[in-house]
Amino acid sequence: MFKSIFSNSFGILISRVTGLARDILMTSALGASIWSDVFFMAFKFPNLFRRIFAEGSFTQSFMPSYIASRQKSVFAVAIFIRFMLFIVAFSLIVTLFPEFFTKLLAWDWNADLISKTAPLTTINFWYLDLIFIVTFLGTLLQHKEHFFTTAFSTVWLNIAMIASLMLFAHSDPKTIVYALSFSILVGGLLQVATHLYTMRQKGMLKLLVGGWKYRNDKNVKAEESKFGSLFFPSVLGNSTAQIASFIDTSLASFLAAGSVSYLFYANRIFQLPFAIIALAITTALFPSIAKAIKNENHTLAFQNLNKSFWLLSTLLGISVLGGMLLSEPIVWLLFERGHFTIQDTHNTADVLMMYMIGLVPFGLAKLFSLYLYAMHKHIKAAKIAAASLVVNIIFSLILMKPLGAAGLALAGSIGGAVQMILTIREIGWGIFIEILKTKKIFYFTVGMTLLGIVFYILNQFLINLIR
Repeated sequence: MFKSIFSNSFGILISRVTGLARDILMTSALGASIWSDVFFMAFKFPNLFRRIFAEGSFTQSFMPSYIASRQKSVFAVAIFIRFMLFIVAFSLIVTLFPEFFTKLLAWDWNADLISKTAPLTTINFWYLDLIFIVTFLGTLLQHKEHFFTTAFSTVWLNIAMIASLMLFAHSDPKTIVYALSFSILVGGLLQVATHLYTMRQKGMLKLLVGGWKYRNDKNVKAEESKFGSLFFPSVLGNSTAQIASFIDTSLASFLAAGSVSYLFYANRIFQLPFAIIALAITTALFPSIAKAIKNENHTLAFQNLNKSFWLLSTLLGISVLGGMLLSEPIVWLLFERGHFTIQDTHNTADVLMMYMIGLVPFGLAKLFSLYLYAMHKHIKAAKIAAASLVVNIIFSLILMKPLGAAGLALAGSIGGAVQMILTIREIGWGIFIEILKTKKIFYFTVGMTLLGIVFYILNQFLINLIR
């Protein structure tokens, strides 16, 4: 299991490092401006659906059903065709009515801003079609406990965007954002090609060929129906953070110019430890837990959960302390250049601190929810997610006026805490207490306290140095 976690984390690390390089170039070229807001708004829409339907709901609904299927290749192809047809049709609708869908995202933007964003929304949305293919193939590879290809593949997206930023570095902002949008599609095609190559290397393409040949087999209809009953509840169960981010972006359009960008840049930093640690661990852990529970080996499932809990808590705890106590030096180092000003650094650092409060709750909610999905409790997970989302929205409306973009980030962290508490309650406080009944809790507390003091002293030194 830990070999899988390492390979997944390493692939994600490379991806996120190139992503940060991309964002550094982007801040230099666009800063926190109207055109950066326009681009992030256009890219937000496909990103929302990518995370809801592709990365979250599909994988955690498909995996248990695929493991249980008696005709895996036929089942897989049948599900792929169903989803692909829906996504292509949706993409065509967005292409025909881009201004309508853009307005859904940016309620308070005027007609001029909507008209600037709508063509970019059309271009960016087709990335969803490509990334669904990537997610489908990646899930099949995960079943074989191969994680690196999917984790690494986002590097191609980042490289394509970096290349466009370098080629059009001296162009006007409008040209840059159009170049970025087309480069996203190029990156998506490269991601698909990488997965097809790995599938071929592992001899798995014949699985798809066989599934296509017998795709109309009536014996898989019941399996398809069961998958459908799991998928739709998991859309909500896996999408709380994405829907909240979508709402935050929309609410930020009511705030001062640059607020959308502050949220984006801070969230990019937040996503680095979340992806490398939380997503890497839970993605690698899920097939093991799903198989153990299917075989009624609950002891093995708990052992894997226990080991992952302490690894996850320690690494995320370090990240929270570093992200909060060193927020301004981190943002300064990564982004303060070109059109990104000192004030932008202060504002982004404030948002980052609020995001980091929710890092551990979001990570633990992700970890413990694996039990719910492995036991096919998708509806229960959906109800928990809905409750946390309502809390998030309420606090967003309350905090956005006094705290601005930072208030929206804090509301998200509060929603994550609610989701964690409700998820642990559902799987049983006994399991959680059993994990904590160890001397590790003492060493964890002392270690985090000492590390917090070190980070605080380091922050004071760096602030004096850079200012």
